[in-house]
Amino acid sequence: MVATMTRISKSRILAITGGTGFVGQHLLRIALEAGFEVRALTRGRKAPGDGIIWVDGALDRPESLAELVAGSDAIIHVAGLISGDKEAFEAVNIGGTASLIDAARKAGVRRFVNMSSLAAREPELSDYGWSKARAERLVAASGLEWTIIRPPAVYGPGDRETLELFKMAKRGIVALPPKGRFSLVHVDDLCRLTLSVLDEPDTISEIYEPDDGREGGWGHRHFARVLGRIYGKRAATFSVPKPLMRGIARLDKLFRGKKAKLTRDRVDYFCHPDWVVTAERRPPPALWKPEIRTPTGLKQTASWYAAEGWLG
Repeated sequence: MVATMTRISKSRILAITGGTGFVGQHLLRIALEAGFEVRALTRGRKAPGDGIIWVDGALDRPESLAELVAGSDAIIHVAGLISGDKEAFEAVNIGGTASLIDAARKAGVRRFVNMSSLAAREPELSDYGWSKARAERLVAASGLEWTIIRPPAVYGPGDRETLELFKMAKRGIVALPPKGRFSLVHVDDLCRLTLSVLDEPDTISEIYEPDDGREGGWGHRHFARVLGRIYGKRAATFSVPKPLMRGIARLDKLFRGKKAKLTRDRVDYFCHPDWVVTAERRPPPALWKPEIRTPTGLKQTASWYAAEGWLG
């Protein structure tokens, strides 16, 4: 790492976007537990509570972004679109990031932590990855004291993106993309990293790819079988060819329109064989280490899904 400055001020008041989403909700909780004061963006008024000052607004409403960041010591940008078309990704992931950077500059807030995605590493594969890579470039060129975090697959209580895998594992049969490997990280570990970089000068102008510490990541079949063991089953697995996945995506779009979960864009992302974090971009151990072993985290998540009735 290259230190770009010798000292930064302590960050105690945080302006956070995406606080109502899966990662954002956990980040708010952990930030409050750590003693931070939190201002969070939300659509629709919310009464102040649990130490959070809610700011009614959105990434496309500059006046609300100005209100959000005013008086803050640091900005953590979590909000983003994960499913949609290229135009929507451009408006939210790129345009929203540009607007937040502009608000930070005007308010004189220098510290900016951007929650990106491992997808930004392969921008040609998907419109989502393209939009996250473009947003990263805006952050890197902003002149702010920035850090970019590229999480791989994130799981934990409250996550709807991995929920279907748990449902399939419970049934004992798991459909998978073509052969490949991937990294993942528990949402609480990701949030701890996000907060740990705030006051560390050596993290400025760095891009980090955190994971659960498993070298070489997880093979699809192995991961599915680990999930199956949570339910006392030896999960049967099968790989769905990419052409068939594209056909299913077309049907999903036909029946659910803009609410389709499996888009062609996501098919191209899922079918990439290597979503393992880059070893050189792992956060240095002196800064952060994952605390939650994946089998333990998966059991915890499965129990949460069951308690909330999400597994059906």
